[in-house]
Amino acid sequence: MTLQSMTGFARVEGSSGRYRWAWELRSVNGKGLDLRTRLPQGHEGLEADIRRLAGERLTRGNIQIGLSVTVSENKVEAVLNRDALAAVLALRDELGPEVLDPAPLKLDTLLSIRGLVDMREATDDAEAIAARDADILGGLERAISALADMRTTEGAALRRILEDHILRIEDLALQIEADPSRSPEEIARRLEAQLAALMDTTSGLDRDRLHQEIALIATKADLREEIDRLKAHVTAARELLATGGPVGRKLDFLAQEFNRESNTICSKSNAVAVTAAGIELKVVIDQFREQVQNLE
Repeated sequence: MTLQSMTGFARVEGSSGRYRWAWELRSVNGKGLDLRTRLPQGHEGLEADIRRLAGERLTRGNIQIGLSVTVSENKVEAVLNRDALAAVLALRDELGPEVLDPAPLKLDTLLSIRGLVDMREATDDAEAIAARDADILGGLERAISALADMRTTEGAALRRILEDHILRIEDLALQIEADPSRSPEEIARRLEAQLAALMDTTSGLDRDRLHQEIALIATKADLREEIDRLKAHVTAARELLATGGPVGRKLDFLAQEFNRESNTICSKSNAVAVTAAGIELKVVIDQFREQVQNLE
């Protein structure tokens, strides 16, 4: 499966009958799938289909979905007020030819009577509206597909960046592991020197107790467990990238674990080179986690 970024944009336009429509989709980072729709009046019924279609292709991100619909061709229809016409004709019959011209009423005369004929925009029937909405939803499917494609392209770029960060984390872990200060001989030499200096300047100390404490300090200062866990997290991160799909949350958890180990290494370090590598390790891990926040 491919990786998807959570950032993207798509716009799809089209027409249906006398209507022109356009979808605009914008996607940014989010903890879950948060859809926010902006629909013109009369199209609120599309909400359920929008959420269904988006949920089929997307799993995370704050996504704004906007629809605009305009009428490209206005149709006007004349609506006759039949009750008013009947009243006019009844009045004509009541007054009779003695008062009114007996000639037939002309159309322009009828149109001049207020309220008899109303000119208004024609409305579409149910079949035309259903066809329009079907076309609009078809456009939404294409827009969601275009957004998913853009997020996939961004995801491929993110994969390369994250792989570089993981490689750097691994290199730094190996550098710390190979540092001469971590060899048993060097640790023993350093502790013996510290013990000798302490015994020379202080009297009345229990030598056996000092040896026990030093052995305990040496055990606590060992970085073997932290290095092994870093290597295991590197392997897990690479497996997640290879698996693909919505792995952003899992990689974010690994970033926290990376950070935990680097903090411990820096706190245990008793060598300048190891401390420097640990600090650089923290910088790379922060960069790794920052990029992971963009991943679905």
